[in-house]
Amino acid sequence: MEQYMFILNIALILISTKIFGLIFKRFHMPQVVGALLAGLILGPAVLGVLHEDDFISQVSSLGVIVLMFSAGLETDIKEFKKTGKASAIIALLGVIVPLIGGYLLTALIIPPTQGDSSQLTFLKQMFIGVILTATSVSITVETLKEMGKLNTRAGNAILGAAIIDDILGIVALTIISSFADPNVDMLVVFLKILGFFAFSGGAGFVCYKLFSMYMDRYKKDYRRFVILAFTFCLLMAWMSEVVFGVADITGAYIAGLILSNTSRREYLGMRFDTLSYMLLSPIFFASIGLKVELPAMSATIIIFAVLLAIIAVITKMIGCGLGAKLCGFTNKESLQVGAGMISRGEVALIVADKGLSMGLMDKDLFAPIVIVVVVTTIVAPVILKFVFADKNNKNKGKQPKPEPVYETPEQMGESII
Repeated sequence: MEQYMFILNIALILISTKIFGLIFKRFHMPQVVGALLAGLILGPAVLGVLHEDDFISQVSSLGVIVLMFSAGLETDIKEFKKTGKASAIIALLGVIVPLIGGYLLTALIIPPTQGDSSQLTFLKQMFIGVILTATSVSITVETLKEMGKLNTRAGNAILGAAIIDDILGIVALTIISSFADPNVDMLVVFLKILGFFAFSGGAGFVCYKLFSMYMDRYKKDYRRFVILAFTFCLLMAWMSEVVFGVADITGAYIAGLILSNTSRREYLGMRFDTLSYMLLSPIFFASIGLKVELPAMSATIIIFAVLLAIIAVITKMIGCGLGAKLCGFTNKESLQVGAGMISRGEVALIVADKGLSMGLMDKDLFAPIVIVVVVTTIVAPVILKFVFADKNNKNKGKQPKPEPVYETPEQMGESII
């Protein structure tokens, strides 16, 4: 009986995320917020109907990989190149400001753990700042796609900054952990990061040429391209995480970026959107809510959690928004970039979990990190909705025009065989 519970769990997640998503759509809010709340309500924090298990965790990981791959497919390469320098500055300030904010808040509120040396206390305080530097753009990507704003100047800057932000976060984590663990070799980590981008460039050139040649040869049967593209996405995600120590979503995004210039980009995007919408995305967004398990917290920890959530939102808005403004973005675009970098998502949880294992974070501070993840994940789409709103648009509040629905393989341009 227990071995079939995953079927019921998937059904509950799919129907609940859809119902809550439609409710939020009714009020002209991003549906992704409804999916997040569905997981929160069904999870241990409220009803306790569902709990995250290995299956849900693995499927949600696959969901965010596909989501970021789709984002890469939709990225305009020319616009992406234009925002490259700006993305680097945005990412740099988006790391420095939250790092300082998290450190200062922890140093002011959380008393040192008895028995810790002054150096370890400082490292623990800095580590909270490192957690706040994390950025998870999966929520932002889904929200911008829903609003039809992903392929904009601000959208491309957000995606580029998120990739660089991920690298800077790894560097910051490595520096902090190297002081706590002498076995961590910073030089090796830096070489792996450089190796990843060198590998991505070489693999991207070869795979782009092969895909383009293959697509020109088989112009009627498109379905095989989907399988090849998905395989390429998964291999890039695996290589980045396992071989080079870079987040798997970074590899998935670069895989999509490589294929975004092919002649079948729109077809591939539509196919992956279907896969994501039907199964993977609902499970991923619901799983974030399922992670929330709030233990009994002291008054100090509760105050720290509230202030940390506020600092997490403000520092990303200020840091990334200032970076965008320095690079010539308008005030509105700067707000859009800052809002797009707010969400911490699973990235912060992964960093926090590593901190626990290395002794760089006390267990009673994990609950505030979870609260920060939930708050920033829910707040980010809401703020994005407002900062991307076009006051001069008569159709304000309406959803973007949906993709055409194809009923048969012939309509899709596929071979029936």
